[in-house]
Amino acid sequence: MQLSDSRTINADIETVWAALLSVDVLRECVPGCTEMTGSPDEGFEATVVQKVGPVKATFKGKVDLEDRNPPNSLRISGAGKGGAAGFAKGAADVRLEAEGDQTILHYDVEAKVGGKLAQLGSRIIDGFAKKMADEFFTRFQNALEPEEEGAEEEEADDKPKKGWFKRLVS
Repeated sequence: MQLSDSRTINADIETVWAALLSVDVLRECVPGCTEMTGSPDEGFEATVVQKVGPVKATFKGKVDLEDRNPPNSLRISGAGKGGAAGFAKGAADVRLEAEGDQTILHYDVEAKVGGKLAQLGSRIIDGFAKKMADEFFTRFQNALEPEEEGAEEEEADDKPKKGWFKRLVS
């Protein structure tokens, strides 16, 4: 499965770059992530719990930040094993483009699964992979953009507050 899209983020390119390298941001943005440790240079170890169709699995794996060209581009790649459910692996090529005080984040995502997950069929897997990518980049954008007036009551308790990373580095 392959997917390409872009997002305009209301933050400067240096802030967006710093967020892409932050274990705290990645932990909060990866849907279903229960644990993530490590560093951009050594890679990250992650535990992610996901339900794909009727299959629920806990994936343990590694996330690497490769081909870094600060602050313009990098590749986020990951692979995890979910026991009897099978495996999942994927990568996102991310390119940042400064536009005034904003940053345009372009991404190309590819994902593959094997084992029981692969038996679910390509429509289910492709839909799930698109949902995961959209949710990751939505959470990433929300971590960087300022909170809107009166919006804090609307946010769910399990999701990070809008603009939390930008407030942290300001």
